[in-house]
Amino acid sequence: MATPQTRYSFHVFLSFRGEDTRKNFTDHLYTALINAGIRTFRDDDEIRRGENIESELQKGIRESKISLVVFSEDYGSSRWCLDELVNILNRRKKEGHTVLPVFYTVSPEDVQNQTGSFAKAFVNHEKRGNAESGEKRKEWMEKMEKWRVALKEVAELEGMCLAKEVDGHEAKFIQKIIKEILKRLNRTVLSVPSYTVGLESRVKDINSWLQDESSEVGIGMICGLGGVGKTTVAKVAYNSNYDRFDGSCFLANVREISEKHPNGQVYLQKQIFESILKGRKDKIYNADEGIVKMKDAIGNKKVFIVFDDVDQLDVLDSLIGTRDWFYPGSKILITTRCEKLLKSYERHMLFKIKELGVDESLKLFSWYAFAQDYPLEEFKMLSTEAIQHCGGLPLALYDLGSFLSGRDMEIWRSKLQKLEAIPHSRVQKNLEISYKSLDDHDQRLFLLIASLFVGKDKDYVIKFLENSDLHPTVGIQNLIDRSLISIDDENKVMMPPLIQDMGKEIIRRESPDDPERLCKLLNQCGLSNCLTENNNLCAAGN
Repeated sequence: MATPQTRYSFHVFLSFRGEDTRKNFTDHLYTALINAGIRTFRDDDEIRRGENIESELQKGIRESKISLVVFSEDYGSSRWCLDELVNILNRRKKEGHTVLPVFYTVSPEDVQNQTGSFAKAFVNHEKRGNAESGEKRKEWMEKMEKWRVALKEVAELEGMCLAKEVDGHEAKFIQKIIKEILKRLNRTVLSVPSYTVGLESRVKDINSWLQDESSEVGIGMICGLGGVGKTTVAKVAYNSNYDRFDGSCFLANVREISEKHPNGQVYLQKQIFESILKGRKDKIYNADEGIVKMKDAIGNKKVFIVFDDVDQLDVLDSLIGTRDWFYPGSKILITTRCEKLLKSYERHMLFKIKELGVDESLKLFSWYAFAQDYPLEEFKMLSTEAIQHCGGLPLALYDLGSFLSGRDMEIWRSKLQKLEAIPHSRVQKNLEISYKSLDDHDQRLFLLIASLFVGKDKDYVIKFLENSDLHPTVGIQNLIDRSLISIDDENKVMMPPLIQDMGKEIIRRESPDDPERLCKLLNQCGLSNCLTENNNLCAAGN
């Protein structure tokens, strides 16, 4: 029997009929398993070309804690699948291996009694056996009997059946499977959104870094716009890797806690201390004392700590100090909107999270609006229009898709018209965090760029603003560091549409009834002499 100390290479062995489900249900299930941090063996991922497939599959079963068997319409026709099922159940008998059957497009009764599509499959198997003679025929019939016994046995196990779900939604069914797997694994993981698109590619390099087995203490930083999915990416990386370390901690909302909590740094230190030491509580009266205790806690074991949403280096310094605090092989992962946050750290990995592309945006929006990865035919054009208001930000796609789900076309058109005039409130609030972190000079510079200079040559912008009090050269770099603007290959100042909308909305909000509000902003920046020379520019911005 497997002991509690057994180390498994995989949490789950995924058994399925490839022709039936590889490109739909099983692919979505596999992605959900990976996002939940469940290491999963799937034949096309784990078996390299040229290897012995049968022996590698048997190895995959042995090295997995649970076998997840997906029964579909054509499962019974595959001799390969049926042999695999026999091997899985043999291991269950000998070692207590856990097996979870999932009845996708068939009923447990059809599997147990070999009726429906299974009856047709076994008719064909029997024809194949009758075509043989002598010993070969006998061996084939014995194999068929093993298949029948295995199917009867697995159907009697406690499993999950899509047909018995009230609404039959595959996405909800998959989430129930994930919860059941986590329950059987007895793993505590961080929740991630039910619907994700493009996460696997965005997490791939982070996982490779976390699994590089280096003896150095590694520091990595995930950066990008607010709402682009940095926290979700960090959670998926944490779920997939936390049990590879001797201790782990995911510290959420660092910026908010350090700003709003009466003694934020001590509070954060306590959270790390208790997580790394498995719940042990020690009193920490001040940040200096916390530093001493932190060094003791993390200095003698390989740890993995995630600091989510960090915007101040001094807060980070009080929590992680220097590399020599940590045991060799430890990893620190930070999410931030500020690309230059770690400029004082000589060696660190940078993982930039980009906005979703058009195809990815449409898929994610469709999941929230239609519970599938493509829009309904009659909503195709409206869906394409809707994602243009989201700028590739998962947060915006979630908000808009969820709001429009189940609504009629009249509501869709009205909402999209409203977005032309008034941006998403929750998304804007999230994006404004980056704006509010700027000093007064950089805030005014940002508002001017959003209103007047998007698409303009950077050198032109600097020259235009050189007589102001905005210090445009360093100010533009600060905005780049905060992911609020970028400079393209042609040296033009670019800004994501939702960020530009935010800037214009801030100006409108501060002076809602003043048609001269932009001119006033120029005047505040010491650019009153530009008003007469650039009347057209000012008018265009208003």
